[in-house]
Amino acid sequence: MITLTVDGTEVEVEEGSTVLQACEAAGKEVPRFCYHERLSIAGNCRMCLVEMERAPKPVASCAMPAGNGMVIKTDTPLVKKAREGVMEFMLINHPLDCPICDQGGECDLQDQAMGYGVADSRYQEEKRAVENKNMGPLISTIMTRCIHCTRCVRFATEVAGVPELGAIGRGESMEITTYLEKSMASELSGNVVDLCPVGALTSLPYAYKARSWELTHTSSIDVMDAMGSHIRVDTRGNEVMRVLPRINDDINEEWISDKTRHHIDGLMRQRIDRPYMRGSNGRLAETSWDDVFAAIAKVVKKTKPQDTAALAGDLADAESMFALKNLMENLGVPHMDCRQDGAIIGQQGQGGYLFNSTIAGCDDADVIFLIGANPRHEAAVMNARIRQNWLHSNLKVFRLGAAVDLTYPVTELGDDVSVLDELANKGGAVVTALKRAKRPMIILGASACNRKDSAGILAAISAIAKTVDLVTPEWNGFNILHTAAARVAGLMMEFLPAKGGKSTADICSGLENGAIKLLFNLGADELDLSQRDSKSTIIYIGSHGDRGASQADIVLPGAAWSEKDGIYVNMEGRVQHGQRASFPPGDAREDWAILRALSAVLGKTLAFDDQASLRDALSAAYPAFAVVDQPQPARPNKLGRKQAISNVPLDVAIGSGAVTADRNFYMTCPISRASVTMAECVKASDQNDEAKAAE
Repeated sequence: MITLTVDGTEVEVEEGSTVLQACEAAGKEVPRFCYHERLSIAGNCRMCLVEMERAPKPVASCAMPAGNGMVIKTDTPLVKKAREGVMEFMLINHPLDCPICDQGGECDLQDQAMGYGVADSRYQEEKRAVENKNMGPLISTIMTRCIHCTRCVRFATEVAGVPELGAIGRGESMEITTYLEKSMASELSGNVVDLCPVGALTSLPYAYKARSWELTHTSSIDVMDAMGSHIRVDTRGNEVMRVLPRINDDINEEWISDKTRHHIDGLMRQRIDRPYMRGSNGRLAETSWDDVFAAIAKVVKKTKPQDTAALAGDLADAESMFALKNLMENLGVPHMDCRQDGAIIGQQGQGGYLFNSTIAGCDDADVIFLIGANPRHEAAVMNARIRQNWLHSNLKVFRLGAAVDLTYPVTELGDDVSVLDELANKGGAVVTALKRAKRPMIILGASACNRKDSAGILAAISAIAKTVDLVTPEWNGFNILHTAAARVAGLMMEFLPAKGGKSTADICSGLENGAIKLLFNLGADELDLSQRDSKSTIIYIGSHGDRGASQADIVLPGAAWSEKDGIYVNMEGRVQHGQRASFPPGDAREDWAILRALSAVLGKTLAFDDQASLRDALSAAYPAFAVVDQPQPARPNKLGRKQAISNVPLDVAIGSGAVTADRNFYMTCPISRASVTMAECVKASDQNDEAKAAE
């Protein structure tokens, strides 16, 4: 530890700390623009000047290492005059457009000019003007406001791993720009808006829509992937205006993906706001709740439990799945599944389907073996953590699957799955590296879990894990990288086929051949059920008019994730509570409430009347749901059985074929597919790919 004095107060800080950090430890506020805790130190703005004993002039506290015996002063006349001079310099060319700037009310320059600036300026020269830049459909640029803090440049290079931003020119001619005048090709690009301390970079979809003081802030959980990033939902009235990250060092630090941030315009588009039934003309027509419940009761009465099934989608909250599961059990239905992608995981115990090393554990791993996983698209923020680990350590990453750019060096092993058999039986460089590692990780992606030969893949991984001591009392290196926010909660409550029950693939086949005559579909929109038997009935509960609703005979309007209090469990087994930020439109209701009302009509009334009693029942049945905000890793049981592995490439699913293969990063669910902003991102991404191919 290092001991120094700040404004007469003696403080201790860790070795390697800066003077700025020591000042903060002493409770002193030090203004800054370029400094950021998660980025490298630049020392550009000089706003953090402090007086140091025996120093000939004020020093930049962000770039000065703290030393034993230092005497620092932050509130002397010299410091005050120095900061006023820096602020005056900052404002020489800054335009006076605060009334129309989207950063107004949240602007660091505004706040610090009030606290540390002066009321006038000595500079009378003409202000310089800088041409705006094209950074894609998510970032609005007014570069005349830029103060050259370079936070955006450092984020793009260090965190996002796409060194496409930089400075050109020198002195007064310096400009921050993309090198090739194209959109920023990163799944994390929207974070530069949060980082920008002025209004140079603002959110383009949010431009001129609202002021910060008009918004209501609600803490919630992201459902666009299985990480469970902590977010803040800002609403005005009943409309979600924007989504911002909340700091959580164990999960998303302070970043979120572009899909998380900007899919929200899809919340109000293509909404199902009232019940529908398919008439004799083959078209869905509006109806009332009483009529639709009566129709469902009639269908259920004439359908045997063995001919009925239930599926849960990727965005379902735990309460809704629990309510549907209880209703199916009351009806005697054995066929239910929450794995709409056809994955075979869930029977190997909790350790066989969790991200057991935890997301924060990616910071400590020294060897990572990715199998059919693309964390850049499947968990973009976690991929940034892996990159940070690589930047600051000797991390080695191996990957089995089609080659992709993960923003850090990867040893590609191809996409021939037989490599796993070789590694399990003969060893190799990967096995040697894992064996020598102190904290090895194997990350199994979704594409390796939904194949006919997935049991063989898991058996090979199990053999490798035993060889390299992947699971020890101190470290659990077996991980499943989920892509669905609802998946782990469904597996924890065993929303799986009962004894003699059918899985997703068999349920889909049953709809085609007539073995399944009634399906309760809770938001499973990634399935192609268009070839079903004409005598079958599909009841869809969901929020958007997507694939699931178009294939259904009865449509019940549910609430989107932002319109309900809901429990979601992330891929590391962390139970998290999302909060309602707005209300469902029209006659739409929370999914669990729809199922509770329906159960009464069917004569199988569920044993809860409100959400509180539902959560009590859920925790009583599955105590893991009572442990909030803590990862719950476990040792995996035997993962798979010996089985011949197909020669079909790893990233190609060879399961039932029920799951549609047309998935990209920006459009993976009904909400993101309804988003105009996400459509613009897909278009920009395609243009970037075309430009890259032409180079």
